[in-house]
Amino acid sequence: MASPNSPRWGIVSTIKAPAQDILAFAAYHLDRGAHRVCIYLDAPCPEAFVHLKAHPKVRVIDCDAAYWKRQPKDRPDTHQVRQTYNANRAYRKQCDGLTWLAHIDADEFLWSARPIHEVLQDLPEEALCTRVRPIEALADSETYFRAPVPQGPETDSLLRKLYPTYGVHSHRGMLSHVAGKLFVRTGVPQLRIRIHNAFVEDLQNPCLVKSPEIDLCHFHAKNWDAWFSHFKYRHSQGTYRSSLKAPRGDPHSAPNMHQTLTQVLKTDGEAGLRAYFDEFCADSPERRAQLEDHGLLRVRDLNISRSLDTHFPQFG
Repeated sequence: MASPNSPRWGIVSTIKAPAQDILAFAAYHLDRGAHRVCIYLDAPCPEAFVHLKAHPKVRVIDCDAAYWKRQPKDRPDTHQVRQTYNANRAYRKQCDGLTWLAHIDADEFLWSARPIHEVLQDLPEEALCTRVRPIEALADSETYFRAPVPQGPETDSLLRKLYPTYGVHSHRGMLSHVAGKLFVRTGVPQLRIRIHNAFVEDLQNPCLVKSPEIDLCHFHAKNWDAWFSHFKYRHSQGTYRSSLKAPRGDPHSAPNMHQTLTQVLKTDGEAGLRAYFDEFCADSPERRAQLEDHGLLRVRDLNISRSLDTHFPQFG
């Protein structure tokens, strides 16, 4: 139980997802000790809205046409810009009583062996932001995750060993970002939130410290069906869009994820994408043992369904 003087933390997320996924995301973080969960619904979800609205620690905003008409700018075309706009709005308007705010996505779940407020309490007073690093779930698991291959002289050889076909063209063995996300300290007038960073005027991530005790458990590829159903959008506008830099190597000559996946699709079609997915995400005792041998397996029993039962039992 947090003491009255403990730092209070919250999360903000812009979400387009089924009701059960939205409620599970909120419930899990409430169970982890979030004092406030701010959810901006990027598409209408009346089924979730009514339950979120009734929870005393949740703030839910329906980002419909009326919402954007009230804002000083038109609805941005890209979801990344809508995310950052809403995150900054929450930072300005919904952080009363909070010490820290994290901007994360609906498929990202914060985990720490210690209560998160204790980890944040141990940060130096001058810290304005703290970074939490991602681990990615193996397919069909809420328990087993893989960490990125560490940077160093052995990076390429280990990537080739673990992910022999595509590893050297990945983000150190991750399908999504390795940058992680930030908690930002509230009450800094000039602070502006971005997807992976924060700025105070021209300073990027000022007074940044790391929080290695907190994991960002990322369900980027929960299973093959989910990953494939999101592939077209991610390839054109999301995580694998053409404008992003190469994950590793010379940014002017190495392929980025968009180029790599375009070639996989062109050469082998859906079967090639399935092989790509399996190389990184397929779960098996052998894969877990291999990851553990190299210090990359993370066992995190999130028990999301229990949290859903606690806070929104109608959906449990």
